[in-house]
Amino acid sequence: MKKQIVLALVCGALISVPGLSLAAEHDDSLEKLAVELAETPEHHAALARHYRAKAEEAKAQVERHEGMAHGYSNSGKMTGRKMRKRQEMRKHCAGLSEKYAAVAAEYEELAKLHDEEARAE
Repeated sequence: MKKQIVLALVCGALISVPGLSLAAEHDDSLEKLAVELAETPEHHAALARHYRAKAEEAKAQVERHEGMAHGYSNSGKMTGRKMRKRQEMRKHCAGLSEKYAAVAAEYEELAKLHDEEARAE
């Protein structure tokens, strides 16, 4: 019973406190505990919501870096070294955008798995 109360508190904190998911990026112990203790459909549904929120955060990073890459594309009349540096910066942002898109897809997949667990129990 204590285990379920602790898990309910952790899951509730993960989904109800604004900014906690950002704090969890720095200290994943609450997330780890929630995953380890998840037993009921409600626990898995809460984890699915948490991972969907993390996917949305990653998607926001995709948009951010795509915007920066676009900004580096507008180099005007630059030539030589400055132009090459801008191209490197654009490539860097485009690469980050791709990586964040992959992270978002992985979080979405993890959310689906927890949804399946919630339905199976």
